[in-house]
Amino acid sequence: MSETRVNAVGDHDVRTAHQDLHSEQGALRGEHSGRSRNPVIKVADLAWLEFEKPDLDRAEVFARDFGFQVAARTERDLWLRGTFAGSPCMVIRKGRASRFIGPAFRAAEHADLDRLARVTGNAVREADVPGGGRTVDLLAPSGLPVRVVHCGEELPALPEQQPQLLNFGTDHRRVNATQRPPREPSRVQRLGHIVLETRVFRRALDWYLDTLGMIVSDFHFLDGQRDRGPVMAFIRCDLGSEPADHHTLALHLGPGNGYVHSAYQVTDLDAIAAGGEYLGERGYERSWGIGRHVKGSQLFDYWRDPDRFLLEHFADGDLFPCDVEPGWSPMSASGLAQWGPPASRDFLGTNPSPAKLREVMHALRGDNELDPARLLGLLKAMNS
Repeated sequence: MSETRVNAVGDHDVRTAHQDLHSEQGALRGEHSGRSRNPVIKVADLAWLEFEKPDLDRAEVFARDFGFQVAARTERDLWLRGTFAGSPCMVIRKGRASRFIGPAFRAAEHADLDRLARVTGNAVREADVPGGGRTVDLLAPSGLPVRVVHCGEELPALPEQQPQLLNFGTDHRRVNATQRPPREPSRVQRLGHIVLETRVFRRALDWYLDTLGMIVSDFHFLDGQRDRGPVMAFIRCDLGSEPADHHTLALHLGPGNGYVHSAYQVTDLDAIAAGGEYLGERGYERSWGIGRHVKGSQLFDYWRDPDRFLLEHFADGDLFPCDVEPGWSPMSASGLAQWGPPASRDFLGTNPSPAKLREVMHALRGDNELDPARLLGLLKAMNS
């Protein structure tokens, strides 16, 4: 463990570490604390995600059907946004193949970029985001490009999808009115989080904590392998006493390196459901949903875009300030949701294919943290 990491809690009842707030277990003595003692900076949020795709017209059609608005469009770039004020939440650049480039995180202050550049030896340069801005380009231990940006002008807010007025028991808020949520795209409000797979989980985890100042909300470990450390972390931004999303980034150990899915907030359950009907009617493939997660508590619905990237509509997620310590729990497919259909093989990534087999064989031969025992444990978890 890095010397900059804070020691874990002591031998007291692990349930008291977070008052049983979001997990039945906390850390044991000597386990990863989930935060860095002296990070380089503390990022404030995700800014946007960057992709390459060969067909920007097709990408725009799906984007509008999913609920994005177009912030800017050129011959080479498509910038997408939500309704909230701020930066765009995705850029798709024209390329020969469909691929994920990397995430961009938002610096709290411009001075954070100067500090990050000084410590890492990277330059501060102009960002090509609408409204202007500055960026420092980094490389995570997995080889994934990671940007930290400070934007110039914010995009103004757009009209929202209004939440439905609900009656609860004897609390009658809706009288002489019907419920008719429109069959239209779920209006994306903002980018919520990204999930990444990595063969070097521990190195990647420590890098995000030490470099970007993020903190862990929850750890997953493999059944019978807790002594080998966690294999997944749900990580939030450290905003001090201001509550932050349960996870802005999630990392998990696996044979792949890169994008798993990204999640976009919408207004409420009706927006998720009606928007899902709209997507289904247009021939898009639902991967998993609708349900409610355990870690983060979000209502969720997962869809595949035409290039097979996985995107999530979510609403009603957990928020925690910086003083809530990490929870610890075993990884399992059944533990992914409180209610909803069983997680699909498509969502879990357990559909067998020659490409997946090659990926596994390459990972087992490489210099990384995936070995046969870890791989078998992951397979067992995804079938439990």
